[in-house]
Amino acid sequence: MTVVVRESKETQIRIALNEPSVTLPTIETTEPFLDHMLVALSKYAGVSFDIRAKGDLRHHLIEDVAIALGAAFAAHTPANCARYGERTVPMDDALVQVVIDMGGRPYYRGPLPSGIYDHFMRSFADNAKATLHVRVLRGTDKHHIVEAAFKALGFALREALVETGAVFSTKGSVKLEITGQA
Repeated sequence: MTVVVRESKETQIRIALNEPSVTLPTIETTEPFLDHMLVALSKYAGVSFDIRAKGDLRHHLIEDVAIALGAAFAAHTPANCARYGERTVPMDDALVQVVIDMGGRPYYRGPLPSGIYDHFMRSFADNAKATLHVRVLRGTDKHHIVEAAFKALGFALREALVETGAVFSTKGSVKLEITGQA
């Protein structure tokens, strides 16, 4: 289990990533659409998570949940994972492709047609230390596009997090050591 707690003047967040489960995750963020997206992400990623979060403003809540969830996935990612994942998901009028690399290099390229959920994806990628590309191939309904993106992200994570027994890099394992203070 991986647990991340993030607290500030603006938000209080606790996220626990667990092994896959047949039960639905427990997600309570006070933001119903975010709860809906996180349940879908958990189910399609095959990683059960429990999230309890509250905040002063909708923007702070959504951004800080993304930051904490990204950090949880960074800590949860096996060293010998497949690393790469890709999925294209249709949802009614929407068709969204997500490609991810869990190799430790944060980068995000979108956009989604919802500024706050585009920001969620960027904050998640930065803190998961993942390269994340989200391409909206078609669609007009913002709800469908965002939901297809979360489902595609879940499937891509499921693929990328599979333990393979080998490091997927021509560099081998990368070690970084920082000592001393400035």
